[in-house]
Amino acid sequence: MSQQDQVRTGGEILVSALRVHGVDTVFGVPGESALPFFDAVAKEGSGVRFVQCRHEANACHMAEADAKLRGQPSACIVSRGPGAMHAAIGLHTAKQDSTPLILIVGQVPTNERTREGFQEVDYGRTFGDMTKWVGEVPSADMIPEYVSRAVNFAIQGRPGPVVLVVPEDVFGMTSSVPDYPPCKPAHARPSPADMGKVAELLRKAERPVVIVGGTGWTTEASKKVTRFCAENNLPVVAGFRSQDIVDNRLPQYIGDMSLGGNMLVAEHVKQADVLLVIGDRLSEITTKAYTALEVPVPEQTLIHVFPGPEDIGSVYIPHLPIVSSVTGFVDALEGIGKLDSSAWDSWTREGRANYEAFQETPAKIDGINMAKIIKHLSETLPEDAIITNGAGNYAIWLQRFFRFKTFGTQLAPKSGSMGYGLPAGIAAKLRYPERTVVTLGGDGCFMMASPDFATAIQANLGVVVIVVNNGMYGTIRMHQERNFPGRPSGTALRNPDFAKMAESYGVFGAVVETEDQFPAALEAALASGGPAIIEIRMSARQLTPDFAI
Repeated sequence: MSQQDQVRTGGEILVSALRVHGVDTVFGVPGESALPFFDAVAKEGSGVRFVQCRHEANACHMAEADAKLRGQPSACIVSRGPGAMHAAIGLHTAKQDSTPLILIVGQVPTNERTREGFQEVDYGRTFGDMTKWVGEVPSADMIPEYVSRAVNFAIQGRPGPVVLVVPEDVFGMTSSVPDYPPCKPAHARPSPADMGKVAELLRKAERPVVIVGGTGWTTEASKKVTRFCAENNLPVVAGFRSQDIVDNRLPQYIGDMSLGGNMLVAEHVKQADVLLVIGDRLSEITTKAYTALEVPVPEQTLIHVFPGPEDIGSVYIPHLPIVSSVTGFVDALEGIGKLDSSAWDSWTREGRANYEAFQETPAKIDGINMAKIIKHLSETLPEDAIITNGAGNYAIWLQRFFRFKTFGTQLAPKSGSMGYGLPAGIAAKLRYPERTVVTLGGDGCFMMASPDFATAIQANLGVVVIVVNNGMYGTIRMHQERNFPGRPSGTALRNPDFAKMAESYGVFGAVVETEDQFPAALEAALASGGPAIIEIRMSARQLTPDFAI
């Protein structure tokens, strides 16, 4: 029987359409709106794995993290109303992080629409500002077309999230509609004239800086831009949470533009005469609240390479705008040839010296010295180990003292979302079971995602979770101390014993109260082979490497 003659349910058509477009894993929480989908995905040979989660926010973050790792769309499915609202945080992360995410939402039956039926929401109005497209499938016949459209919106230009709304009755309809062919991304490339201008501007430079970041990177693109910067002794800076694009051991790597980062890196960027920005959209964090570059026309000669034309010039008007994918641009860089770096050799050495000085372990720390723990991770974990984190002051220690060595090893939200690290770690271990995965979370950050530690247990995923416990929302407490010293409010946290929490699931748990205890705890956690929690009991005074109450 040809596919044209095969009668399938809407659920079966949707599963097949996702598979055609390369989606092999769907994360979610099951709901009654989409029962035919779950029936279809459970059938032998469906080609799509469903990962059952405990909370939709975590499920959506898992899908977002998986898409980041793959560089291809991943999907999350949730029930209507409350399920979709819980998942909204993952859409926001995917928007700010430029990640091709597909959120599938069950909807009330078609004949009940617009009556404010049980859990009914207008998703076009609700999610319109944080997605590239919201589409509601009118019939089973239209599912292949709508999935194709959703994938195209997600991957073309600047990648981003889409929402595919499927009414309950559409899931159950039958149709003999065939699958659409897979989507093909259109990769923009710079013109020879543009590359000639890039070469000319770099040759005239005395204080150039390359900023790498954003989306669309591949292992090969990472190697190529690393080689270009190394061969031409160009100082290279990582945009916010993009530290794994260039090997941090490279003599030309001079640091990152992150929260809590080295202000001397920001000064290097401010003093540059030519800025070559590849893939980063120059957000608030990368630009130090829009102070490292003047708005709207930077004093530096700005070459801005970005895949989405709508973002180029939206804040900063570049001297040379180039609409191009990252891969297309770094391929073209090879045609520039060798540059005479004598004018900026000392400039590069100065930047590297500042970076290495900033990585020195602080001598005076109240309580446990997290710098030593992070350095131990950096020095002992495999080079391809994946490190995930959410948001909070604890992440500053990681960003400052860990040296990322290989592309695809830093998994963190540019949206600044708390609760991201654990679901990202779960997604990473599912995608790459052979690799070491370590998740960092503050006590507040981890507890937001903690229900899905049970998902790691259920799937027996060897994710090592390091909970940095200082009994507070540390970032907010830091801001309170700066603005209302001695008057904290709403930031103290009473936590469980995290090691015992792990043990209650029957897996490894340990408490670390001095940095000397950490190596043995890490070794035991990794050797356990399953999920594990290491609780680091931090001083409540030491909020960052440089700030103590």
